[in-house]
Amino acid sequence: MTSVYLELGTKRIFACALEWPGWCRSGRDAESALAALTAYAARYAPVAERARIPFEFGDLRVVERVRGGSTTDFGAPAQPAAADSRPRDEQTARRQAALLRAAWDLFADVAEASPAELRKGPRGGGRDRDRMIEHVVGAEASYARRIGVRHKAPAFDDTAAIAALRADIERVVATPSSGAPPPVGCWPVAYATRRIAWHVMDHVWEMQDRATP
Repeated sequence: MTSVYLELGTKRIFACALEWPGWCRSGRDAESALAALTAYAARYAPVAERARIPFEFGDLRVVERVRGGSTTDFGAPAQPAAADSRPRDEQTARRQAALLRAAWDLFADVAEASPAELRKGPRGGGRDRDRMIEHVVGAEASYARRIGVRHKAPAFDDTAAIAALRADIERVVATPSSGAPPPVGCWPVAYATRRIAWHVMDHVWEMQDRATP
């Protein structure tokens, strides 16, 4: 069984796998969100493979429902689950860090293999490759502040700055936690890990889908 929580907006619902950071999809209702999550299992599997973690995809089991908000409807999973307040032991923390690192590595490989100019959407929109990289690492600098990591947003081609930012994020994610409430304005590390990995994988899949004419 795969434990999933639903984040319920008024226009959009996210279905997110609690134990697999980055495996999270949305739909207009719970049924379509869960169907999308199932459909993306095979596309998420390379993350687990890179992390050397067996990806045992089973039936989805909804274990929690949380109320979303405007960010949910805009298109991002914005609310922690109750499970994110549980203590994280060393094994769990290292597992989450390995999956996040694998998502970053996959993003880098997909970006390297993608053309600089990506196919536009039906209305002519969508970022090209370098702007997408810039968007992802800029968001990570913002998300990182929610777990006490402060870096200036790196330029898309500043590999040293990106590596330094991600190393500090990974250090926090890989550190066990007691389950104590985070400081005001901060996120539980488990939620932050899923949010960062979701954003990375969302753009991995977008880049893959838009790489062909």
